[in-house]
Amino acid sequence: MPSSLTRLTSPPPRPQESEPLLRVSESGSGGKGAGASTALDEPPRDDHGWGRQTLVTLALTVLTSSQGLLIAASKKNDVAYGYAVTSANCTVEAVKLLLSLAFVAQAWATEGVTEENSLRISLSELARYPVPAALYLAKNLLQYYVLLYTDAPSYQILKNLNIVSTGILYRVFLQKELSNFQWTALTLLALGCTVAQLSGSSDAVLTTPAAGIAIAVAMAILSGFAGVYTELILKSGGAKRNVNAQNVYLYAFGVVFNIFAIFAYDYDAVKSRGYFHGYTFLVAVMIANHAASGIAVSLVMKFANNIVKVYSTSVAMILTTLVSIPLFGFELTVPFVLGTAVVSCATFLHYESSRAKK
Repeated sequence: MPSSLTRLTSPPPRPQESEPLLRVSESGSGGKGAGASTALDEPPRDDHGWGRQTLVTLALTVLTSSQGLLIAASKKNDVAYGYAVTSANCTVEAVKLLLSLAFVAQAWATEGVTEENSLRISLSELARYPVPAALYLAKNLLQYYVLLYTDAPSYQILKNLNIVSTGILYRVFLQKELSNFQWTALTLLALGCTVAQLSGSSDAVLTTPAAGIAIAVAMAILSGFAGVYTELILKSGGAKRNVNAQNVYLYAFGVVFNIFAIFAYDYDAVKSRGYFHGYTFLVAVMIANHAASGIAVSLVMKFANNIVKVYSTSVAMILTTLVSIPLFGFELTVPFVLGTAVVSCATFLHYESSRAKK
């Protein structure tokens, strides 16, 4: 792969990447104010029954499980990417920006322009959005490169490390207490990810090379920082803005930062071969999937509840593995099966504990 396409750089999908991965309470052993919470309130129960929640859950599960598969399948000769990853990532942000603008316009048509859905914003409020946009830029670009070192099922497992990083960052930077039950779940989660990566060969201890593990850890830290910072934006004072209006600001900065990334890392390749060089139907589907994933999280926040993310994550790991067997010749191993089971149980226990503390 040309060096201009393979350098690690610093994205976004950010879902509403505004939904924190970890829900914590101040009523833990630290003796802080009882009942206070740093996370967004649970969305109201769906009055239309399980139909809408089921639809959203299925959509999020399919999008989550297919994300790694599509990136892996888009590699040219299963070795390198035939397109500039900065170009693809910029296109993802542009699509999400256009979708968010369309949703805002729809809100204007049905509700009129209100303080919540207006795009007018003060400079002090606008200045909050570049930080998470830059963090998500780096994280989203790194996901292309981690798949150069690992397979789609392992990628799906390693993505769960962001739950661990978010919990630690909440404790370190926001001084929020986690229950012993939650710490146990996080420990099991990290253990499950490690077990799933154990190799049955005597040539290597882990199935994923050290470089791939390092990128996965970096992605988890970036995702944790972005989630914590985004929650601070949502919880800050002022009018509660429409989620799509907030997405407009975030994705607008995402597009700008991705353009800078193209100039910094892939300018020569994009200039000589064109912005859309290497784009195929599969790449277009991958871009649409990434864009829809960011919007889907916002729908989960509105029409379902956070436990939906648990089921979606667990089922996505299983689906990714099953599809990878015939598609990429992935071979199941005992450590991978055991690790996947531990990760699924730990994720479920963590979110069940968070919900029980409400």
